[in-house]
Amino acid sequence: MEQVSFIDLLTLQGLVAGAIEDAFPGKVWVKAEISSISVKSNGHCYLELSQSDGESIVAKARAVIWRSRYLALAKDFREATGRNLEAGMEILSKVSISYSEVWGFLITIEEINADFTLGQSQKKRLQTIERLEQEGLMDLQKELCLPLLPYRLAVISAATAAGLGDFMRHLEQNEYGFRFSVHLLEAAMQGDAAPSSIADALSLAQMAAEPFDAVLILRGGGSELDLACFDDYSLAAAIARCTIPVFTAIGHERDYHVADMVANTFVKTPTALADLFLDCYISEDQRISAVETALRTAFISRLSAMELRLQAACAAVTVAAQGRLSNEEARLALLEVKIASADPAEVLSRGYSLVTDAAGVKMNTVSSSKPGDKINVYLGDGSLGCTVDSVLGR
Repeated sequence: MEQVSFIDLLTLQGLVAGAIEDAFPGKVWVKAEISSISVKSNGHCYLELSQSDGESIVAKARAVIWRSRYLALAKDFREATGRNLEAGMEILSKVSISYSEVWGFLITIEEINADFTLGQSQKKRLQTIERLEQEGLMDLQKELCLPLLPYRLAVISAATAAGLGDFMRHLEQNEYGFRFSVHLLEAAMQGDAAPSSIADALSLAQMAAEPFDAVLILRGGGSELDLACFDDYSLAAAIARCTIPVFTAIGHERDYHVADMVANTFVKTPTALADLFLDCYISEDQRISAVETALRTAFISRLSAMELRLQAACAAVTVAAQGRLSNEEARLALLEVKIASADPAEVLSRGYSLVTDAAGVKMNTVSSSKPGDKINVYLGDGSLGCTVDSVLGR
């Protein structure tokens, strides 16, 4: 049997450990993504770091933050970013490299650069904006119009969110008594699950049997990294492609996310969003009041004009009637004069006489008379009974 030279495992690992220590005599800064993280009961934090080429994992290694460093390191990171160390986060950490004969290759994390993590988030945000612009998605929502009086509202939020409570109180307790139909579509509002959860809620809103007038995405304040999910491309694309106008109220006054950019309209706070919808009704109410006032004014003006016309007509009728009455009175007076002047008594008083036959019939000619006929002669102061002695013609 041929003699084979060998070394034992411990010696091999000792050589590897020595080579690693020679290669990395000091600490180095390493950029990697946290694939998983676990804090044990003994206070040590164990992580799995990885690197991908965009399609698959190309490197992976175990790392640890010992208890003596973990509490202070985690506290500093949380104060700087507003978030805890978590899976999916890309970090830049100062590490020492070692190789244990029992545990193998090990990366020990000594420091984490919080500014790098924030910077990576901003870089990803800019890439998302550029992609949305290239795909023509940035202004799709701006082409949708809100109904004049939006009533059915789909609200996407966490059920226990303080921002949701503020929104509902402001909307429901308005001094005008306006009422809305609000339907809550619950979704995760931070973390890796938020983009898909919110996108699913948007899909539900679009599939509703009774159409919604608007979709509202509400999220109160939080750290920059807490709100980083609202810069996610998939969520922004889902908002842009939504067939219902989407309104956002996310974070603090200073916050402005990609989700806000692609939305139909964004406001700073949930209460401001409630005011936006109340203003729709207030404006219409004011418009109706203005129309009512204009109609009332026009009606009163028309009525006044008609009253003036009626008064003028009445005055004209009165003047015409008085004129006609005066004319008739004058004619009547003239007739009275004529009648009075034609009265036989009046004629007789002026020296005339009236002759009638015995039967009292007025005599206008002598042709029908003969001697011996009885006639009556009426004078102004009385009458004479006479007998005809002779009839003389002209």
